[in-house]
Amino acid sequence: MFFKFLGVIIGTIAVYFTPGFSGFAIPFFFLATIIVFVIEGVRIVPQQNAWVVERLGKYHSTLAPGLNVIVPFFDRVAYRHSLKEVPLDIPEQVCITKDNTQLAVDGIIYFQVMDPKLASYGSSDYIMAITQLAQTALRSEVGKMELDKTFESRDEINHKIVSVLDEAGRTWGIKVLRYEIKSLTPPESILRSMQAQITAEREKRALIAKSEGVRQEEINIADGQRQAAILASEGEKQAAINKAQGEAQALTTVAEATASAVRQVAAALEAPGGQQAANLKIAEKYVEQFGNLAKAGNTLIVPSNIADVSSMLATAMTVLDKSKQGMK
Repeated sequence: MFFKFLGVIIGTIAVYFTPGFSGFAIPFFFLATIIVFVIEGVRIVPQQNAWVVERLGKYHSTLAPGLNVIVPFFDRVAYRHSLKEVPLDIPEQVCITKDNTQLAVDGIIYFQVMDPKLASYGSSDYIMAITQLAQTALRSEVGKMELDKTFESRDEINHKIVSVLDEAGRTWGIKVLRYEIKSLTPPESILRSMQAQITAEREKRALIAKSEGVRQEEINIADGQRQAAILASEGEKQAAINKAQGEAQALTTVAEATASAVRQVAAALEAPGGQQAANLKIAEKYVEQFGNLAKAGNTLIVPSNIADVSSMLATAMTVLDKSKQGMK
C-alpha cells in the first residue's frame, strides 16, 4: 500500500512538471488515490478459503468467501487458509517394538482447518507441529506392541494417533480427520523368517487337509459297505420271507386239493354203483402193479394162490367202508 501511494505521489509530481499538464496534477492525484484505495480496500475471497485481517498489527476479523472491504493503510490480510481437507504425508521413520524389533513405518494424515484465527496464531507452523506429533505418537504406540501384534492392529494404531492429534490440534485450530498407516516394513531377516513361517504353516494346513480327506474317504467307504450289508441282509430276509410264504401257500393249496379229492371220492362211493366202481378200480390197480412187478426181471411172477386177489379186494373194501363210516 505504501509503495502504491508513493507511486501516486511521484506520478502527480511528474504530471505537474510536465509542460501543458500542470493543471491536471491535482485531478490525477485524487483519481490515482481513489484507484489505489479501491485496489487495496476490496478483497475477493475464493470459496472454501478464509483470510485473516490484522488492523494495525492486531487481529481484526476473518474474511468469508465473496466480496469484502477492508480499510487501506490500517488493515492488511495477514494469513490465508484453505478450509478444504488436506492430505499430509508423514515421512517414514524407524520404530522399536515391544520385543525390540526395528520396524519402518510411514503414514498419511488428513486434516482440515476449522478455526482460521487459531490456525494463524496458535502455532507458528501447524503442519510441522502435527507432523512431528504424529511421528512421536506413532513411535509411542508401536513401542507398546510386539511385532506380530502391530500387523494385526493397524486400525487400533490409527485410531489412537488420530485421538492424540485431534486433542492437540484443537489449540491450533485444526481437526485431524483420520490417520492411515501406509506400510509396515520389518528388517530383511525378519521378512525371511516370516516367509519361512508362512510356508511351514501352509504345508501344515495342506497335510491336515489331506489327512482329513483320507479320513473322510475311509468313513464314506465304511459307511457305504455298512449300508450295502444292511441292504443285502434286508434283501435276504425278504427273500426268505417270500419263499416261506410261497411254500406255505403251496402246502395249503395241496392240502385243499387233497381234501377236495377225498370229498369227491367219498361222494362217488355213496352214489349208486359207487362200490362196484371202487372194486373195479382197485382190481385194475392191483393187476397193473402186479404186472409192473412181473416185468422188473426176466422171471415172471405168478401168485401162488389166485384167491389172494379177491382177499386183497375184500381188505381194501373193508378199509373204504370204515373210512366211509368215519366220515359219517
